[in-house]
Amino acid sequence: MSAPCAPSWFFFDRSECELVTASLEAVERDNPEQGALLRVNLEIVAGAAEVIRKCPSISRESDAANGRAPFSGEALIDLLCRVPDYDLDLHIPTKAVLGQAFLIAKINFLKALGYALDAGGSPNDALRDRIVEETGQSIYSKLAEELFVSIVTDPAGRADVKASAAQFLFRIWEDRLEIEIDDFAPVLESAWLARNKVRPVMGTLLGTHEVFQLFREARDDRFLDYFGNDDVPEEQLLAFEEFLFGLSHEEIGELRQYMLAHGADVVSLDQARALLGGGGHRKSWAPGHDGAQALYTSYKKRRVKALYRALTDVPGPKKTAEEYVMTAFLQRGSTP
Repeated sequence: MSAPCAPSWFFFDRSECELVTASLEAVERDNPEQGALLRVNLEIVAGAAEVIRKCPSISRESDAANGRAPFSGEALIDLLCRVPDYDLDLHIPTKAVLGQAFLIAKINFLKALGYALDAGGSPNDALRDRIVEETGQSIYSKLAEELFVSIVTDPAGRADVKASAAQFLFRIWEDRLEIEIDDFAPVLESAWLARNKVRPVMGTLLGTHEVFQLFREARDDRFLDYFGNDDVPEEQLLAFEEFLFGLSHEEIGELRQYMLAHGADVVSLDQARALLGGGGHRKSWAPGHDGAQALYTSYKKRRVKALYRALTDVPGPKKTAEEYVMTAFLQRGSTP
């Protein structure tokens, strides 16, 4: 039985606390010096969490700064709905900024703990798998936060949708130390976990194999069910293709043109890499074996491309698949 967690680890839930304790003990048995370094890093994370715990309520901070009555939270929500994404950083509360830094510090600590377990003389696969799972949950929490920021700063977004997204951000920032993605957006976590297990085969580029795999792996089908509706606009289906194949809309178009020109019914993944990468040097956007971090990278690439299309008004999706789904949920007043 592992020793009880230190009081300074209050930001871990019971499962995390037991996992970190057992993992540190395993590392220290093989490499005491590495274990000591990890404990120093852990205390840094704990210090960041303590600073957040000492911060006043975001309602108090934001309303006081804007001359509103305390504890309403309306000032922050109004502000978030008006500020563009490129100007957001200097308008969000201090507690939110510190919370974002804390989350990255926690992710980095968990990754370092996983690396140390891998390097140990007696690797513990069970502990390593659990560390990967906890790291992924924190990365998905960061990704979901960025997704809500994207919705709330959308200049063409509906006011009620932006306000709903702002309320989610308010909760994330206020309760940073207590909640993760499964508390506020389990449908996103399910979609991302499932997508990480799918390896696209390309084939006819209809996505039948990939969609079947997603349904088999997903714990929550609402994300996939949305794109299965008959009334989903074509632009949104194109965004889902990017999510599904791990390629940009433009790259998928190149492959379809090649198949048409050569009378081919299917294209393999290796062929796609060769055709698009000039010999295979271009990397796919598909999440690789790095799990959650690779999916985070894929999302960021898709979002940059979507923003470019929106600014230049060129054909293709103007948002990511995730943003289209979450926007629709918020329009309906659904819980994501």
